[in-house]
Amino acid sequence: MTPSPHRLPGALFDGIAAGGGGAEALRLLARAEHSRRLACLYAVQAAARASGGTVARRAGHAWELLAAAHRADPEAAAAVLTHPAAGPVLVCLLRQLTRRPVPGGPPLHWLTALAAAAAVRARIPTLVRWPVAEPGSWVPLPSLGRACFPGARPGDHAELRVEGDGRALLTVVDAATPQVPVAVPVHGDPYRAAGRWRGAHLLTTFDTGAPLELDTLDPPAFPAAAGRPGGLDADETHRWASRAREATELLRRDHPEFYAELAAGPRLLVPLPGTGRGSVSGSSAETFGSMALSLPSNGTVFAATMAHEMQHNKFAALLHLFDLFEERQQGPEALYYAPWRPDPRPLVGLFHGAYAHLAVARFWGRRAEAEPDPGMRSDAQTRFARWRFAAREATVVILDSGRLTPLGTRFAGRMLETLDALCRAPLPAAAVRRAETAARAHREAWPGATGSVRALPV
Repeated sequence: MTPSPHRLPGALFDGIAAGGGGAEALRLLARAEHSRRLACLYAVQAAARASGGTVARRAGHAWELLAAAHRADPEAAAAVLTHPAAGPVLVCLLRQLTRRPVPGGPPLHWLTALAAAAAVRARIPTLVRWPVAEPGSWVPLPSLGRACFPGARPGDHAELRVEGDGRALLTVVDAATPQVPVAVPVHGDPYRAAGRWRGAHLLTTFDTGAPLELDTLDPPAFPAAAGRPGGLDADETHRWASRAREATELLRRDHPEFYAELAAGPRLLVPLPGTGRGSVSGSSAETFGSMALSLPSNGTVFAATMAHEMQHNKFAALLHLFDLFEERQQGPEALYYAPWRPDPRPLVGLFHGAYAHLAVARFWGRRAEAEPDPGMRSDAQTRFARWRFAAREATVVILDSGRLTPLGTRFAGRMLETLDALCRAPLPAAAVRRAETAARAHREAWPGATGSVRALPV
């Protein structure tokens, strides 16, 4: 398991900065994220070894099992380490191992669970045991699913046995009530719920064969979504699948670059509870390949949300490769007005948001051209006008921040060129007026510039 250097051609860098990049960009960023996970895994092992004692021994066992899985089946090990759940586990462990000790010690059971999942995928005969630490009765195997053990409690121990023929059984060995083992159905249909086993839901499949899945993620990834480890009921899953198919078909037909980026690899959607005031969504820098969202109201909003969150995925991965801005110096972090948020944002947040809204503007600009329904076309025109101006204004502030590196200046400059072109696209005057009214209302409702907060010009 050796990380490798990655090179991003200048033309592809500029294409990503313009809001695109296509499948080539996503495949390159995915490879880079895999290397980053390998480097983080090595750093976790080294830090645990330096800690000595039980920590070193438990981390060493997990490392050896992951290494054995890689030797037996590199793709199996990679499938676990590149799963969105693995990133927060490794980063959290490294943070805790390299800082002051935490009560109870670092949560090495997460690392052991990753290794156990890799052993199942690689069909390595093994017997591995780790403590059940999270409350509730579910024991996760990251990238595979989770098993329910009624009566299991934190402090009990999960045990995985992989037989020579690849069959895998998971159980809790010291629960107060005896637990019947659960078969892990990795070598059959991974999307089939079987008894007390739950895996991801397959929503649809892209033209490339890559799946679009729906699943809650295990802690510490997306804690707000981890409260339903048993998954969604049949009616909810059907609604998600129906709107996901509508969204991906719209993207395939009218937004081929966005579709190609989604289809470049497996994508995982994480369900969030709705607020009743429209859909909500979010991404994490360490969960590349996934996005969290509440169920959108229709396929068009679903498609726009995926395009938006894919930008955050791309930008977070790019920031793992390049320094686009200088870290703040001594003193408080400068904060900035963001036309899409009620709160002021640091530079990294404004940069993230401006890049995501570049994609939002491109999406609605295309909908303004392709939407056959007059009412929906009018709405798309207004959204296009709103977000192209908002993203442009934020990008100007980013360029004027004085903190961009030469690469960051090149990136934001390419963003601005793209947004300037979008802003020159003709639109009905009524759509522009509606967008300006919405922008003005947002700015007037914002608490205003205080302290080190800088406001965009109205």
